[in-house]
Amino acid sequence: MNIEGLISDLAFILILGAVVTVLFKWIKQPVVLGYIVAGFLASPHFEYLPSVTTEENIDFWAQIGIVVLLFSLGLEFSFKKLLNSGGSAVVTATIIITGMMCAGFTVGHLLHFNHINCLFLGGMLSMSSTTIIIKAFTDMGLRQQKFASIVLAVLIVEDLFAVLMMVLLSSIAINNTVEGSELLFSVGKLVFFLIIWFLVGVYVLPSLLNRIRRFLNSETLLVISMGLCLGMAVFSVYCGFSLALGAFVMGSILAGTSYAERIEHVVTPVKDLFGSVFFISVGMMVRPDILAGYWAPILLLSAVVITGMIIFGSVGMLITGQTLKVAIQSGFSLTQIGEFAFIIATLGMSLGVLDNTIYPIVVAVSVITTFTTPYFIKMSLPAYRLVERYLPKRLHFLIDRYQKEADRSDAAGRPWGRILKRYLWRTAIYAVILSGILIISEKYMTPYLTNFAGEWSRLLSLAVTLTAMSPFLLALMLPTSSLKGEKNSAEERIPRLVMMIFRFAVALGFVVAVFVRIYSSKVGIAAIISLVILLLFFFSKRLRDSMGRIENKFIDNLNERELRRSGRKNAVVHDLHLAYMTVGSGCPFVGERLMDSDIRRIYGVNVVGIQRDTRYIPIPNGRTRIYPGDVISIIGTDDQISAMLPKVEAQMPETEHTADPTRIKLTSILLGNNSPLIGKTPQTSSLRDTYNALVVAVDRGEEHIDSRPDLMFMTGDIVWLVGDPTEINQLK
Repeated sequence: MNIEGLISDLAFILILGAVVTVLFKWIKQPVVLGYIVAGFLASPHFEYLPSVTTEENIDFWAQIGIVVLLFSLGLEFSFKKLLNSGGSAVVTATIIITGMMCAGFTVGHLLHFNHINCLFLGGMLSMSSTTIIIKAFTDMGLRQQKFASIVLAVLIVEDLFAVLMMVLLSSIAINNTVEGSELLFSVGKLVFFLIIWFLVGVYVLPSLLNRIRRFLNSETLLVISMGLCLGMAVFSVYCGFSLALGAFVMGSILAGTSYAERIEHVVTPVKDLFGSVFFISVGMMVRPDILAGYWAPILLLSAVVITGMIIFGSVGMLITGQTLKVAIQSGFSLTQIGEFAFIIATLGMSLGVLDNTIYPIVVAVSVITTFTTPYFIKMSLPAYRLVERYLPKRLHFLIDRYQKEADRSDAAGRPWGRILKRYLWRTAIYAVILSGILIISEKYMTPYLTNFAGEWSRLLSLAVTLTAMSPFLLALMLPTSSLKGEKNSAEERIPRLVMMIFRFAVALGFVVAVFVRIYSSKVGIAAIISLVILLLFFFSKRLRDSMGRIENKFIDNLNERELRRSGRKNAVVHDLHLAYMTVGSGCPFVGERLMDSDIRRIYGVNVVGIQRDTRYIPIPNGRTRIYPGDVISIIGTDDQISAMLPKVEAQMPETEHTADPTRIKLTSILLGNNSPLIGKTPQTSSLRDTYNALVVAVDRGEEHIDSRPDLMFMTGDIVWLVGDPTEINQLK
């Protein structure tokens, strides 16, 4: 690798990107569009400026950018949040992918492509760009809105579907048919590795980070988090998946820890740096000759992507019970294709089944739809108002009624939902562990014992495998101690019975699988040995308690962030708990001293510590002020902490139009005879409330008078005001 060329290319695109993005900020355009324009200017296709020496250098930095962007997304989108919105996300993603596949297939035939090219084209058009949408939401300050979290859930589900789609398309391209076994194997492998990563990560990482808590300054936390991110990304590739999927999984695991906010803070500069390189690399793929030669298919496919994503995305959201506003905002946010389109196109090229003209056309469509994405996100609210205004009342009534029915159905299914959520994840986790033991036994242990034990190898392998499986079979069949203590309500009896039968069936299936895969002539003896072992474990209270402690530890790690906020399971004395709350911008006592905030009188709690960046203030005195971003340590009862938590973490409400600080300027006005300020003072004129303006000084003849509360305005005065000139001009 030419190190000098690598550094010079990076320096060139960053300097060019800085200049162009400053220009785009000045003309009030989304920053991501500036990166794309900068990429085009830096590419060999723009001859009026120097270009990068080696485009592979930029691809290298861009791959790091994708990894860090997906890692940052995972930090804000934990597995728990994904599971909570999973049903809606899966249904919406399925509708979008199915609809766009059909649309792409149809348009491909209109453009005279063959069947396999039409299938690949449909696959490329069906995946929205996660990285583009993340960047657009971040730049526009929309990450915390309801529709944004749902859109991100849909994008993650789409990325998981993309892995299966690539297997499906490969099978069709090679065999002209769908290999069901290969597809099922890919699905099973993906689920298996996701659960293993999730299980090991959630059980190990929070405990490990808590043990080294006192050593974790910003530098160490950055090194550890980026090491975990890149390590999981590499391991993901080793397992046959993408770098981006591994990075997202690691981010999701860390999102459940109490360090998520700090990790996000230290990783943000790295994400901004390499993320910009990724978007610049997208702009470098713009080829004017392709745009000129294939402008008609490019415009047609761009229109199909934008229109199709709006329609299928909005319909999918409405079907899952979302409001009309959320549905339209979501649909307008998904109007682009991105990195998976390039991956699918590259797959088709490598298999030799994709027409050479499709790849550059798809690249051009991706760039165009990426360029228009921020504008469509901005258009979503006006579009919603337009639809709401002209939508027939009957149809509006049906949508509202459907949403209420969906909510009511969800409430009616809660007993089943509670039981399924409670047991299915345990069943899935233990099933994956048992599958792993079975695979290890078959691939490694049995061949080894064959050479070691001769004719007794299968019997010995069977006994060892069942012994290793026994604790997990027991945990799969029996509820944990925490679940035993819960009240068994009448409405939950049938779901509990069904799940009990299901768990026993799964456990029995694994036992049968062991006998089938490791068959021995001494089956009877092995069966007796395994039965004795199982009975010993079954009646071992100590083992059951141990498995219960392991599960409880896993649950506590999974909910560590929530437990830390609420103080549950962190008792200090009697019914008092210690909670750690992050102060939001909308907290009612932000900026106040503790003695003035009346926290003790209003909420009955005690503030015992304040974490402010890297500084910790133990037992703060009454003169200590509270600022946004502080992590305050609170001691109180569960009820007191629950009442205080939403107040402390409250955020300032988002508005559709935010103030532009660059418009605050010093402006002068001449007071005429009819001015409403005549005879008033700065204190009585209500300039602050009415015009958001502040009086700085007054010129009266040759005299310059500094502002004071009792200064009375007179005809002919020149009043100097600080504020928005547009509002101040109303006084002129």
